[in-house]
Amino acid sequence: MRSIKYTLLAGVAAVGLAVSVPASQAQVSFGISVGQEPVCPYGYYDYSPYRCAPYGYYGPEWFNNGVFIGTGRWYHGPEHFHGYVNRSYDRRYGYHGAYPNRGEHWRDPDDHWQSFHGSHWSDGHGHYHVDRGHDHDHDHDHH
Repeated sequence: MRSIKYTLLAGVAAVGLAVSVPASQAQVSFGISVGQEPVCPYGYYDYSPYRCAPYGYYGPEWFNNGVFIGTGRWYHGPEHFHGYVNRSYDRRYGYHGAYPNRGEHWRDPDDHWQSFHGSHWSDGHGHYHVDRGHDHDHDHDHH
């Protein structure tokens, strides 16, 4: 009687182990997957889930002929880049406004970057630094 009980227990443990192995492998392959760069009209945040950022989060230097140069894992800008962002448009810092949808097209709000006010600058790889009181609103190359 005991041997049947131990055999059943060993069988249940073996099935549980066999079921957990493929799930573990699936998690590893998912974690390694990079995926495609989000298509967003005004850029996307450099953290998961890489939601589209609203107009005003990124300054004009983040765009080359109207195309976002990327950030984080998809950054494809110059090597020693420093671009300004306005973190008041980041949900992690209290933003509750509208967001554009993925695949949406650029709509120029007719201010041609004149109203942009950067609060931080970034190197495009997710490293941010506070802008210590400098007004950089009008000394960018407008693309």
